[in-house]
Amino acid sequence: MHPHLSARPSAFTMISIAFRAVWMPAKCLFGTIFSVFFVISAHAGTVQVSVIDRDGKPAQDAVVVLVHATARNASTNLPMQATVANEKMQFMPAVTVVAKGAKVRFVNNDPWDHHVRGAPTNSVFANTPEAYAAGRNAGGFELRLQGKDEGKPAKFQDVTMSQTGPQTAVALGCFLHGSMRGSVYVSDSPWAAKTNAEGIATFDSVPDGAVQVRVWHADQLVDLPLQAVTVTSAPLQVKSQLQVVPRRRRI
Repeated sequence: MHPHLSARPSAFTMISIAFRAVWMPAKCLFGTIFSVFFVISAHAGTVQVSVIDRDGKPAQDAVVVLVHATARNASTNLPMQATVANEKMQFMPAVTVVAKGAKVRFVNNDPWDHHVRGAPTNSVFANTPEAYAAGRNAGGFELRLQGKDEGKPAKFQDVTMSQTGPQTAVALGCFLHGSMRGSVYVSDSPWAAKTNAEGIATFDSVPDGAVQVRVWHADQLVDLPLQAVTVTSAPLQVKSQLQVVPRRRRI
């Protein structure tokens, strides 16, 4: 072979060159994805909020909201659709938590009529014409739901929860049955949840930073003060106590 002529690359060499050409960019891409995942994971924590009543017992169906100082545009897992049923002259569930703009379907499963009303809890909520007008003006609503006929589908109506304000609790009642009480909590924070039977609400993957913890309960007429906490990668436990003992629901 002439000394100035290079040998023709072998098939193995060509395969090696092609493999490196494909693998190196892919390796960089996978490394970038892993790095981003690691950074996100390292900068998010778990927040557990425990709510008790005045007597120190777990408070179920309290609404806990985390208001983040910087992560205000985070995507939400709160439902955009929910159903509240009238059953045995009760609202089921008693408390519903939805995102702002969600559609809530009210279904009457009782054989008798219901005249459902809803009004933000910061408005007057009493059995007077003035209170009805004030509730409607504040973003409230009224629904006339006919009783369910045996063997036929239940009647329902939909309401879009577009109340003003970042956090709004909508009190539910019935003009025809004064004992009926329920709530729909409308939140524009993605971190909002009801407490379970143990009085606990848990939030995963909350970004690091300053957070205000808001606790709301239908029987707590005076708003509880906000709690300022700092979220880190370490688990955070927050405790809150109501000033009342919630009323027991009929079964």
